[in-house]
Amino acid sequence: MADFGIGALQIDRSGHEPLWAQLEHELRRRLDLGHFSERFPTDRELMEVYGVSRHTARHAVQGLGNDGIVRRSRGIGTTVDDGRLEQSLGSLYSLFRVVEDAGHEQSSTVLALREDTDDVAAQQLGLPAGSMMIHLDRLRLAAGEVLALDRVRLDADVARCLLDVDFTHTALYDELEASGIGRPTSGIETITPATVQGADADLLDVAHGSPVFCVVRTGCVAGRPIEHRTTLLRGDRASFVADWRAGRRSDVRAEFTL
Repeated sequence: MADFGIGALQIDRSGHEPLWAQLEHELRRRLDLGHFSERFPTDRELMEVYGVSRHTARHAVQGLGNDGIVRRSRGIGTTVDDGRLEQSLGSLYSLFRVVEDAGHEQSSTVLALREDTDDVAAQQLGLPAGSMMIHLDRLRLAAGEVLALDRVRLDADVARCLLDVDFTHTALYDELEASGIGRPTSGIETITPATVQGADADLLDVAHGSPVFCVVRTGCVAGRPIEHRTTLLRGDRASFVADWRAGRRSDVRAEFTL
């Protein structure tokens, strides 16, 4: 029987969370800890260690593949995508993880957490004008220093349960996953250089007219848009680095200076 070390997840068969979701969450945790650096377990090994069916094992690994964390190749099996572990652009919005993995304490100052309308975001999510949205506005801090101003709009019919969450020290995507809504696995984002003025400059603790990166994302769960997000990253603390190598997928990762 395969052995992946101490601390393997005990599947809760009496809980409400599907078995594949529990296993996917456990594999993400292990990857975050640097496990599976030599090789990723086979479906059969996952079945043996965690006591799940082949369908459950494949479903969990498919979730990782949808996020670009692992890839399946005929004749090779499942392998970890090294670029993704270096913080690919597609995972930019886990600022929580970027900061924590760098050894700094991540925290947020919640500026707004309420239900209201936002017709611009509604349009981006394919909802009628006047649809209710969950507004989550935060200042993102790393080691006590302001890094970004983050404004998220979520379809209220999907995410109303998040109104009771304390977002001062947690990742939105973790809370979406824990609530059963699911972690966004696809979407589109744009990054535009800009300058910041007025109240936004004051919140970011920079001079008016300072450079920022304006990052706009629409995130989808199971193909359904649920999140529209605008993030202003301080230009003096954020940069984007591309690693490339012939014959391999090129990734862009975010780097931050504190």
